[in-house]
Amino acid sequence: MAKRSSLYIRIVEGKNLPAKDITGSSDPYCIVKVDNEPIIRTATVWKTLCPFWGEEYQVHLPPTFHTVAFYVMDEDALSRDDVIGKVCLPRDTLASHPKGFSGWTHLTEVDPDEEVQGEIHLRLEVQPGTRACRLRCSVLEARDLAPKDRNGASDPFVRVRYKGRTQETSIVKKSCYPRWNETFEFELEEGATEVLCVETWDWDLVSRNDFLGKVVIDIQRLQVAQPEEGWFRLQPYQTKSRQHDEGNLGSLQLEVRLRDEMVLPSSCYQPLVQLLCHEVKLGMQGPGQLISLIEETTSTECRQDVATNLLKLFLGQGLAKDFLDLLFQLELSRTSETNTLFRSNSLASKSMESFLKVAGMQYLHGVLGPIVNKVFEEKKYVELDPSKVEVKDVGCSGLHRPQTEAEVLEQSAQTLRAHLGALLSALSRSVRACPAVVRATFRQLFRRVRERFPGAQHENVPFIAVTSFLCLRFFSPAIMSPKLFHLRERHADARTSRTLLLLAKAVQNVGNMDTPASRAKEAWMEPLQPTVRQGVAQLKDFITKLVDIEEKDELDLQRTLSLQAPPVKEGPLFIHRTKGKGPLMSSSFKKLYFFLTTEALSFAKTPSSKKSALIKLANIRAAEKVEEKSFGSSHVMQVIYTDDVGRPQTAYLQCKCVNELNQWLSALRKVSINNTGLLGSYHPGVFRGDKWSCCHQKEKTGQGCDKTRSRVTLQEWNDPLDHDLEAQLIYRHLLGVEAMLWERHRELSRGAEAGTVPASPGEAPKDSLAQLLRVLQDLREAHSSSPAGSPPSEPNCLLELQTRCSHHCLSRDPPLPPRTDPARTTARTGHTQASGLQGPREWEGERGPRRPGRHPTRCPWVAQGCAVANSKPAVTVQAVGSCDGGLGREWARGNLGGCRWMCQG
Repeated sequence: MAKRSSLYIRIVEGKNLPAKDITGSSDPYCIVKVDNEPIIRTATVWKTLCPFWGEEYQVHLPPTFHTVAFYVMDEDALSRDDVIGKVCLPRDTLASHPKGFSGWTHLTEVDPDEEVQGEIHLRLEVQPGTRACRLRCSVLEARDLAPKDRNGASDPFVRVRYKGRTQETSIVKKSCYPRWNETFEFELEEGATEVLCVETWDWDLVSRNDFLGKVVIDIQRLQVAQPEEGWFRLQPYQTKSRQHDEGNLGSLQLEVRLRDEMVLPSSCYQPLVQLLCHEVKLGMQGPGQLISLIEETTSTECRQDVATNLLKLFLGQGLAKDFLDLLFQLELSRTSETNTLFRSNSLASKSMESFLKVAGMQYLHGVLGPIVNKVFEEKKYVELDPSKVEVKDVGCSGLHRPQTEAEVLEQSAQTLRAHLGALLSALSRSVRACPAVVRATFRQLFRRVRERFPGAQHENVPFIAVTSFLCLRFFSPAIMSPKLFHLRERHADARTSRTLLLLAKAVQNVGNMDTPASRAKEAWMEPLQPTVRQGVAQLKDFITKLVDIEEKDELDLQRTLSLQAPPVKEGPLFIHRTKGKGPLMSSSFKKLYFFLTTEALSFAKTPSSKKSALIKLANIRAAEKVEEKSFGSSHVMQVIYTDDVGRPQTAYLQCKCVNELNQWLSALRKVSINNTGLLGSYHPGVFRGDKWSCCHQKEKTGQGCDKTRSRVTLQEWNDPLDHDLEAQLIYRHLLGVEAMLWERHRELSRGAEAGTVPASPGEAPKDSLAQLLRVLQDLREAHSSSPAGSPPSEPNCLLELQTRCSHHCLSRDPPLPPRTDPARTTARTGHTQASGLQGPREWEGERGPRRPGRHPTRCPWVAQGCAVANSKPAVTVQAVGSCDGGLGREWARGNLGGCRWMCQG
């Protein structure tokens, strides 16, 4: 069982930012820091005071993080980037908004006294004396202090203040991980109410000292408690009031949502997973059609999340194709018009979008990557709309005269025809490169649509169904926003964005099979029609080949791919090697191309060269950042591993930017998360000469001076599937719509034939919705009984099996002795069902129907179940109760493994 926290972050846009350049504009970008650790950098939007980013991220974090801060910066080519302002959101603020924080917020000025980070290790105790008690404060060490000097470090010392008396530690030069081990004593007076203040400072020879943080300790609390020792988080000075500055630095539009999940052991989710998988395997023949019910009860705003969670769950179970096929059938069953097929934001559409991103992202890069790169490299002015042509932006032709509007339109059409033709040609050649599971899914979609809309008049409908996902929901969005699909590292400028938009429109026209409706929308796209018509023929031929895959071919392709370890991440990096005991020089690096798979971290001189394994995946012990002063760069990481004989080794790898650094760290941490022997601490510096550069320790193999951050990762589409987390997220969603599921269950029960009883006593309900509701209750009880779960409202809970009498009367029955087992109650009109949990086993019972106006004098109650573990074998208990006339009160008592239970009607 583990508690997992994740942050969904969407940085939308900024407005009214101040000008930081002499041109009267700025080049803004955002840095996202969690507890002062940079984890995200957006792209730079050039020459604007109202930038739009529209970037989304999801970060997995330890539940102990404190704040997330957004810094808006102005990029400068020749000097240090300027800080425009920041927005800081404490964890408590995010936790108080279950639906997330969303909206505009003013940027505030960055105060150096508030930019603190790190922790300090203190030992505090009160010692008795002859005349008065004495307070002893031992300042041991600190870690992860803010670097305040140009060399990427600080010269920290500690100032301890109590009752006007101040004492200071020695200064540790060039370290953000200092060790002092110094003790100070203060005399305490009886009834003293003063606080002990421990401040950390960076010493400067010329200028004033820089504040690094402080800890304030209540002495009264310390006197009452026992001596304590531990790590204390450094706090800033009291925030200054700057209300008059609000709005002067501009505003930032954000969407931030914190999600804390307590993930139970896998066995707890097995009933839920098995039930959902059973429904998918049954398909449209299933009695309950749970997938349809889930879609009905899912709101529009959370449909994408639910679709992604379900898709990943079934992908891990090998049922993604069957799940999508079921959604296709459900969508087709309620669609009568072909022009509306798969055009809404249904569960089928959202699930297919997620599926293509999870299973087809590498395929997308292979097809679109070269075309998008060429558009970025050419930077040609392209425009087809005569109302938007600006001849001045084109420059002069070879005849030294401005081009006319007609020449601009013709040249633009030629450029777009070339890009569109290259894209369609690459797509036609990519049939074998398309993943087998994607091809099989499109085959099912093609066949289902052709069965639903047969006839010559619907000849193009199956093709349009495929292109509605492949072109309209996958390729076109990637062309318009290449950075969001990791095709480019930066956003396109205005000129390139327009070219990409026109190319995406052309791809949409091809995907719509060049229908008259698509041509009528924008008549100025007519110059591309010959290429579009030719592209329609190419696309239909491509789809025909794409869906022409049999089950045997699909299995063979999957088997071939399973024998190859797919790359988790790859790209060029600079490797630094340590040789011998000499000093580690910053120039000792070499550029190589690295491949990270589920087996090893390998490298080669070029992407196509022969690979050499550097580190076996099972030998990785930690992947962490290296402090800036070690190599003069803040984009260096270290991979700590053991060699073949078990000796610890370290590989230093340099990235080109903070995003690449965090992506590599995230990938390395995720593929090694289950390794044995993962480190809990490490050295963020290097061992240079005879000591570590971070904490100045002289023992090379000693314990690290900073804690590792193996749980801090960025979510990517190619992440390893986490079955338990996906099941927990689905459970959390179903719990939110449980009331609607119960209402649906009551509707089905009222429509059922009256007087229906189970085939045998204690038999579980046959309808899948009742089973789902029971599974949800079991999971709720598992969460409430877990050590980290929320405590029950009453420690000793009485098992009261609430029933619904036809007279709706109240009863005042005396309580039974309390029991400690969690209870579950279920109410249903017509007849009463009772079920509870006895230890790890379940028991259940059902009573015959109650009819209005008459009560049976003897109402048989049958309960069947198992005793708790280590007690007597399974027993069957039968109890007979009686109804007390008009009050409708009846009792049934039994003993099941020593537990008394009662039915109260």
